[in-house]
Amino acid sequence: MNDIRELYQDMILDHSRSPRNYGPLDRENHSAQGHNPLCGDDVSIHIYRNSAGVIEEITFEGSGCAISTASASILTGVLKGRLEEDVRLIFSSFRKMVADDGEVPSGEGLGKLAVFSGVRQYPARIKCATLCWHTLIQALDGKMEEVSTE
Repeated sequence: MNDIRELYQDMILDHSRSPRNYGPLDRENHSAQGHNPLCGDDVSIHIYRNSAGVIEEITFEGSGCAISTASASILTGVLKGRLEEDVRLIFSSFRKMVADDGEVPSGEGLGKLAVFSGVRQYPARIKCATLCWHTLIQALDGKMEEVSTE
């Protein structure tokens, strides 16, 4: 069990130190900004969704704690090339995995996102892990107001 926890911690640190898909997106057609005032995390999500509903490109910018940055980095890698309806289902599963008070989901089907399954043990960190997700949904919904975790 400790080996798995160490692997997860290593993956989170790796994505935090060397985030993937970081930077602006030249041909975005959806974007949103999010802020976690308690932790100081800031994130902007940039998306190019084609007419068939496929997220062809997705990047993020911002600054924050290791969990926030890693969550955005892994999110962009997992969601690129997926249909928007699948993205919304993945978000629902991710949110249940990290935040629900009920039965602990296994994280099965979430791939690399399962590294965040331990976040639910640290309630103050849930907002760090989910900020980019709420910002993503805000972008897909075309809402202009900034997402806040408070």
